[in-house]
Amino acid sequence: MDVGELLNYQPDRGAKRLRDDDDDGDDLRSKKVGRDLARRLERDDGEDQSSDRKRILEKLMDDDEDADDQEGEPVDENSVKKMILTFEKRSYKNQELRIKFPDTPGRFMETELDLNDIIQEMHVIATMPDLYHLLVELNAVHSLLGLLSHENTDIAIAVVDLLQELTDIDTLHESEEGAEVLIDSLLEGQVVALLVQNMERLDEQVKEEADGVYNTLAIIENMAEFRPGLCTEAAQQGLMQWLLKRIKAKIPFDANKLYCSEILAILLQNNDSTRELLGELDGIDVLLQQLSVFKRHNPATAEEQEMMENLFDALCSCLMLAANRDRFLRGEGLQLMNLMLREKKMSRTSALKVLDHGMIGPEGSDDCHKFVDILGLRTIFPLFMKTPKKMRKAGTVDKEHEEHVCSIIASCLRNLKAQQRTRLLSKFTENDCEKVDRLMELHFKYLEAVQLADKRIEGEKHLQQRVHQILNLRGGSVKVVRHIMREYAENIGDGKSEDFKESEQKRIMDLLENF
Repeated sequence: MDVGELLNYQPDRGAKRLRDDDDDGDDLRSKKVGRDLARRLERDDGEDQSSDRKRILEKLMDDDEDADDQEGEPVDENSVKKMILTFEKRSYKNQELRIKFPDTPGRFMETELDLNDIIQEMHVIATMPDLYHLLVELNAVHSLLGLLSHENTDIAIAVVDLLQELTDIDTLHESEEGAEVLIDSLLEGQVVALLVQNMERLDEQVKEEADGVYNTLAIIENMAEFRPGLCTEAAQQGLMQWLLKRIKAKIPFDANKLYCSEILAILLQNNDSTRELLGELDGIDVLLQQLSVFKRHNPATAEEQEMMENLFDALCSCLMLAANRDRFLRGEGLQLMNLMLREKKMSRTSALKVLDHGMIGPEGSDDCHKFVDILGLRTIFPLFMKTPKKMRKAGTVDKEHEEHVCSIIASCLRNLKAQQRTRLLSKFTENDCEKVDRLMELHFKYLEAVQLADKRIEGEKHLQQRVHQILNLRGGSVKVVRHIMREYAENIGDGKSEDFKESEQKRIMDLLENF
């Protein structure tokens, strides 16, 4: 029997969390670790492998029996401590043998399989976030981070899978205290830098390694959602550069590219530091190059459309920094957005939003002048006169379309000077001032909406007056109502989290101030 066939045998250790499009949910990482080692053994011509075959087969059969025995074992603090201790021993043993016999895979093969097995078993800890502190106290987090640079990428990917489970956002919220301890320890160990270094060496043509990249991005998303403040640090540890490199890579669209666009948009939200870093890394040009594909072609799938929207959102975020508007102008971003408006493809709606962000405020003065120079007025005013039907079909409501178009024209009126301003004003005199008529039409449309909102507010005030009237008739007092509500606010929150209690108390006290 070939050693590769022996190593392909692996006892069933339960379902592993995989991507949605994974067709083979029963495969475990151990099999690939075995195959990798088998390939290395086959290259080792000088070593007699018959004893290795027998030993490995016996070990795998023993593992199967052990797995059956452990199925019914309860998982508690002591069992987790024992698991972590076993992990540390196996990790040390594997490292020791790899150093001693770097050119003889057969010597450290068993320890590598053992190490992979215990990492798989540690997934159970993700079901008990209140015990996360044990991972930190027993130094397991440090050891796991060290394995991200393991010579065998399959071990590193197994660690990534485990970290993805541990940082699942729903799990983190089950125990805020345990989650804080784990995230603090991961950040202290420069987890993002290590994850990026690991992704650099992975080959996404191999499915398992592509899954590893996907799960790595999931770890980053989980941590960023739990602690948004880490986005700056993560971007500076090489993540921003890797994302831009991956997005512009000339490979077919896949789930990882979509995920990269999503993570990039998250990093840039409300963060001038990451926006500046992206600009310094020529990220504006990368975004424009990727979006230029959709100038004359619609996204082929819903997933590709989502990626396109993520890239547009990222570009809008970047343009909120003045320095990036200059880069956008130099990169001919205005010309690209103007062409998208003319081509009438799906990208047109988002192009409007980008122009709005690029031209608003005094920082958008140069963009406004350039927009007139490239004959942008010929493009924007037909959109001002009427919302195209294709935009409605794409899910864009009239209000959103009219908001962006009016904002662009308003920015031009504010920023344009000399000849460009004259050209803009002359547009309003064309065709018997039809654009002035449209402007007044929009004015009365939204004035009516404001008046309806005012009526609703007045209705609420009438209800308040009615309450006061009844209190007076019955000899009641507003002070009594306020006292009752304050007492209610002080006692609220039983069985709820402290954050909920504080937010609910604040909401009630705010209502009392207006009562």
